[in-house]
Amino acid sequence: MRATGRGPLAGLRVLELSTVIAGPFAASLLADFGADVIKVSLPASAGDDPLRAMPPHKDGRPLIWKVTNRNKRSITLDLRKPEGRRLFLRLVARSAVLVENFRPGTLDRWGLDKATLWQARPGLTILRVTGFGQDGPYRNHPGFARLFEAYGGLTYITGEADGPPLHPGYPVGDPIGGVFGALGVVAALYHRAQHPDAPGQEVDLSLTEAMLKILEVLAVKADQLGEAHARSGNENAFVAPAGVFRAADGHWVTVTCASQSIFERFCGLLGRPEMIGDARFATNTARMQHRHELNAVLAAWVAARPVDDVVSTLMEAGVSAAPVYDALQILADPHFAARAAITSVPDADFGSVKMPGLVPRFSATPGEIRSTGPEPGAHNDEVYREWLGLSDDELAQLRATGAI
Repeated sequence: MRATGRGPLAGLRVLELSTVIAGPFAASLLADFGADVIKVSLPASAGDDPLRAMPPHKDGRPLIWKVTNRNKRSITLDLRKPEGRRLFLRLVARSAVLVENFRPGTLDRWGLDKATLWQARPGLTILRVTGFGQDGPYRNHPGFARLFEAYGGLTYITGEADGPPLHPGYPVGDPIGGVFGALGVVAALYHRAQHPDAPGQEVDLSLTEAMLKILEVLAVKADQLGEAHARSGNENAFVAPAGVFRAADGHWVTVTCASQSIFERFCGLLGRPEMIGDARFATNTARMQHRHELNAVLAAWVAARPVDDVVSTLMEAGVSAAPVYDALQILADPHFAARAAITSVPDADFGSVKMPGLVPRFSATPGEIRSTGPEPGAHNDEVYREWLGLSDDELAQLRATGAI
């Protein structure tokens, strides 16, 4: 594959020393916009990335790996071996960014502390991805998505009001954190572009703190009102009427009256203009206090119609509504097809696979998806020759020692 893609980050060299989702997601975002990302994995004899064991699989191949590690080249290297450490520092010397997600202090124990890294490449940007940050009492806690979703408040506010807290059906905390990681790298690179002689810097990404930022209303509400934001099921915690309702054909639809004007249009659609002047429904504050009555009216209206009719009628009336899609419906949606929001990418194992497209889109410097995630070590010869000029004999020796 081409070493670098099109996009605003074309020519940027990134070493990615991370596993599972958050760190790889951040690096993949950089690769989407042109960066040459080299993913460093352990040799097969030394272990495997846990992501490769996670479902779904097809013919024994991990499908999520193909998406999370798209647009990257892959090498294997055992940093715990002296030969591996020396080789890694030579790669660092040719990189602008290092992404790592080990527990704090792990690289230091391997002789790869920040002073050593910056000696190899002054100005190196180091993105450190952990569950709880580089310091603090929880710094050595494991960084699994369910932990920082629970600590960060997402799990507590998810679920029915009278039911237990619920985790989402996918570890969303990981990619959310990955977005912050990519933003941190780009911000650090911008600063360096403005100040070329500035020293390198670490970007300390706590995935729990990323969750706190996403759910920023929780802290201010608790601080100023002394209230913990509570679970509300499919009711909207901020506006009414709103919820997820079952249509006559068994499909589900989400509807929300997010402003006064939308609520008034909703009343007109139902032929209930008197509700606009009803003191119980005159303001959003009042509607929130009587949301169960309003949601019952909306549920009955939805239940009498098939989902397509519900959505088209509400949208034509200027009321926000959408069908609740499963993944197969997403793939079939004409809007997503027209925008290539889900796109087919050539794949060595399956011919092509579908995955999300580029987000966001640049008018002058568009990115591209060049490849699915490669097998670990697929680009050993290519990268070690291209970046370090190693010979066939040197590569053979490194394989013999288990360094690559």
